[in-house]
Parts: sequence; C-alpha cells; structure tokens
Amino acid sequence: MVVMSALKDRLRADLTTAIKARDELRSSTLRMVLTAITNAEVAGKEARELSDEDVLGVLSSEAKRRREAATAFAEGGREEMAAKEAAEGEVIAEYLPTPLTEAEIAALVTAAVEQTGAAGEGMRAMGKVMGVVTPQVKGRADGGAVAAEVRKQLG
Repeated sequence: MVVMSALKDRLRADLTTAIKARDELRSSTLRMVLTAITNAEVAGKEARELSDEDVLGVLSSEAKRRREAATAFAEGGREEMAAKEAAEGEVIAEYLPTPLTEAEIAALVTAAVEQTGAAGEGMRAMGKVMGVVTPQVKGRADGGAVAAEVRKQLG
C-alpha cells in the first residue's frame, strides 16, 4: 500500500499555480524543495514514498540551509544573494508548522526535566532530556536553540 503525502501533493499543486502565475521565485523554490524530497525518497537502499512527517523534515532542513546561506552571504557582503536566500526561506516557511517561541521551548524543556527526573543530575542528563524534547519540537524549533535551553536548565 502506497501512502501519498498530502503535503507533497500540495507542494506540487502550488508549483503548478506558481508556474502559471509566472512567479519565478516561488516556482524555483518549490522545484528545489520537490527535488530535495525526491532525493530523500531515493536515498538509501530502497526507494520509498515519504510520509508528511518525513516531508516536513526535508522542508525544515531546506529552510535551515536557506537561513545559514543568507547569513553567510550577508557576512560576505553579497546582499542580493542573501536577500534571494531569505526570500526562498520565507516561501519554504509557509509549509512548515508555526515555530515555537523561546517561552514554549523553555516550558517543554522544564516539563521534560521533571518527567525524566533529571533536575539533580546536571549535564549528564542532557541526552535523556533531549530524547524526550526532540520529538515534541521536530520541525518547529531549531535543535541548537533547544539544546541551549536544556543546558541552561540543567547547568
């Protein structure tokens, strides 16, 4: 049984709309994202259809790639390239769930520390806490920000 990803179908439909509307930025960005999804599907030993959750993972890594590239271009004085990467990141962000705020991340980490009983263990418990928090924030928060919050609360 093949489960089609509704998110992937939406991306394809939006690509068609963008092409008809002659929206260069949107169509090139969606093409790039769909290519990344296809590459993820054929990676590994066996080709497979990605679930919506897998597609979200690809989207969030593509969005992160755009953020990092925009920062690098801006630091290198290439503002036009930085603006292009940032604009592509905004297009991708429309398909991602709303990101968590710092307060929401802190609340999730606090709950995970209590749940794992890691409060007195210090940094040794970081893996335990991250193991609980990571599935809850997948695609909605940067792993680095979550790890920093865990360090702050455990350290």
